[in-house]
Amino acid sequence: MLKGALGRSLQALQAEDKLSAAWPVACGKAMAERGQVVGFENGVVRVEVEDGVWLRQMISTRHLLARELARISGVSVSEIHFERKRNYK
Repeated sequence: MLKGALGRSLQALQAEDKLSAAWPVACGKAMAERGQVVGFENGVVRVEVEDGVWLRQMISTRHLLARELARISGVSVSEIHFERKRNYK
């Protein structure tokens, strides 16, 4: 029920904003705190991940996450590209 309500409330947003809002619902709090939607183009969502352990976890569930993101956000997602966050100083 929550996922459907969120999808309806996102209708006025741009695709990347819809995906960012849907991300925590699609993957859960723990995973959402360690990855962030940073881009979207031509059906490909870019997610920046804080470390290698979480990167491997997200890659292993990429198809499920893509399906859930598309369903919740209402945006057509063909794939998710995960990248390790770079620490700039």
